[in-house]
Amino acid sequence: MKWFVAGLAASSFAITAFAEGENVSINPPADGSVSREDGLAAWQRIYEVTSHPRCSNCHVGADNIPMWSGPSYGKSRPHGMNVNAGDSRIGAEYVQCATCHAYREGSNDRPHAAPQVAMNWQLAPVEAEWFGKSMVEICNQLRDPDRNGGRDFQEIASHLDHDLILHWAWNPGGGREPAPYSLQEHVDDVLAWGVAGYPCANDE
Repeated sequence: MKWFVAGLAASSFAITAFAEGENVSINPPADGSVSREDGLAAWQRIYEVTSHPRCSNCHVGADNIPMWSGPSYGKSRPHGMNVNAGDSRIGAEYVQCATCHAYREGSNDRPHAAPQVAMNWQLAPVEAEWFGKSMVEICNQLRDPDRNGGRDFQEIASHLDHDLILHWAWNPGGGREPAPYSLQEHVDDVLAWGVAGYPCANDE
C-alpha cells in the first residue's frame, strides 16, 4: 500500500535528517524493531491525543464550525458566537479566527479567554476531520498521504515539532485540561507506529 511504501522509502534518509527537532527529539526506532502489537499500542495512545478536545475541537468537518467540548464545557456544542471559519479555515469569509485568537507570545493563564499563540490560529484541513470519529477512521486518515498533507510518519513528527498551535494542546493554560501524555511522548508514539508499518485495527 502506498502509505506503507512511502514511509519505508523515506526512513533511511529521515533518521538522519530529523534526528533533532527544534522542540522535541525525532529519533525513529530502527527498522523492524517495532512489532505490529506494539505499533497498535502506540496507535491507541495516539488516538487518545487526536480524540482529545484540545485537538479534535479544531479538527472538524466541511461545515467549518469549531467545537467546544471537554470537562470545562459540560457538554459538547458548536463554538459560541456563531463562529464559522469558512472554506479558508481561518475565518476570512466572516470573522477571522485571529480576531480573538490573536498572534501573541506568552502563556494563556486567563480562564475563558481565547487561547493565543505565536502563529495564525486556524482549523485543521477538512481532510483531517477528527471530531466524533472512531479510532479506525482517524487511523486510516492519518496514514493516508492524500488526507494527511502528503506526509510520512517522520514528516508528521516534524509537523508536531514546528506547529505552535499543536504545542498549545499540552500547555493550554486557563484551567483547561491538556492533551494526554507529553508532546515528546506523542512524537515517539507516532514514530513507533510508523516503523511498525502504520497498523490499524481494521487491517486484515
